[in-house]
Amino acid sequence: MRRVTWNWKHRFAASLDHSQPDREAFPVRASGRMDNVRMAGYSAAHDKYRTLFMEKADYSRLHLGCGVKHIPGYFHIDALDYPHVDHIGPVDKLDFIPDATVDHIYACHLLEHFGRKEYAAVLKEWRRVLKKGGTLRLAVPDYEACARLYVDGKLPDGLPTILGLMMGGQRDQYDFHKMVFDERSLTAYLMEAGFSEVYRWDWRTTEHAGMDDYSQAHLPHMDKQNGTLVSLNLEARV
Repeated sequence: MRRVTWNWKHRFAASLDHSQPDREAFPVRASGRMDNVRMAGYSAAHDKYRTLFMEKADYSRLHLGCGVKHIPGYFHIDALDYPHVDHIGPVDKLDFIPDATVDHIYACHLLEHFGRKEYAAVLKEWRRVLKKGGTLRLAVPDYEACARLYVDGKLPDGLPTILGLMMGGQRDQYDFHKMVFDERSLTAYLMEAGFSEVYRWDWRTTEHAGMDDYSQAHLPHMDKQNGTLVSLNLEARV
């Protein structure tokens, strides 16, 4: 199945011939406004293009909450619009993906953005789309690792060093953390969601090892040789 690399909005815009602004596909008058008839035609073309795009999409490997990070070979889903995002929308409602059709999901520092009353439903939704034998690769801030560094006095600037990990960067409406996890609790939550096996994964052995994301977060910052990994990286199998 052909890999889709742009989200459907960008593909639709690119398909239009902007050198002919009054053509039926892009019916803009000289005044810059569309008449009702041509606007209806534009909207119909817009909806048809979106449907065709989604029908041809390959959902076998999902990168949820990807943000600015792009992994070749994955279908990217995010609430924000970046050029590589294939579907713009919520990562906890994958209604456009049928049950048991996905081989692998990667969600890096995403689950903690859902609250105490939300994360369980999110895990079940991700479990729903995965095939038997499919895998959910998670990375979340490691509360135990951060707490140990704090108690042992090994944070160079004290508590502010881990505020971003614990509370989120708070740079936009989506950048807030609502939940914390350690290995014991997250393993239990995954088993409750219907996964059969949970184990740690090593970022160095993945196909995205060359992409510096939060699964590789260390303290001191970027000290991946001698520092402490402060990301809890667990993979669960259906």
